[in-house]
Amino acid sequence: MEKMPDMSSRDVGRAALIMSMTRTREEEKSCKAAFFAEGVRTAAVDYGGEFVSSIMRMVERTVVAAKREGIIQETHLGEGAVMGAAREAVAQVSAKALGLNVGGKIGIARCGEHIAVAVFFGVGLVHLNEVCVGMGHRAI
Repeated sequence: MEKMPDMSSRDVGRAALIMSMTRTREEEKSCKAAFFAEGVRTAAVDYGGEFVSSIMRMVERTVVAAKREGIIQETHLGEGAVMGAAREAVAQVSAKALGLNVGGKIGIARCGEHIAVAVFFGVGLVHLNEVCVGMGHRAI
């Protein structure tokens, strides 16, 4: 059995945040390959829309991406961990985002028992945007 690298929750959280801040698909793929070489599985999901009505969709897309990229298996344990981390990340930006539109990316990272979800969003109307970041972590 392959030995997992010794990574802390901070390291995995940093990977999720970096994935959420990638600007292009090419940058996303490059970061994903670099993290994979370090033993960290990652994914990213673009997202945009009205915040309150979109919370559940954001969480669902995060879980689907985590399963699709092999970050988690299709079990209650894996799905629940990603769902909890995603809800925590989204909750951290809710004070700024209530009643407004959000646009940006959700990053997911896992190494060993640590899984982290980060959201990096622009929040606002038209071109009057604030920037916000949220992070959630769970251990599987």
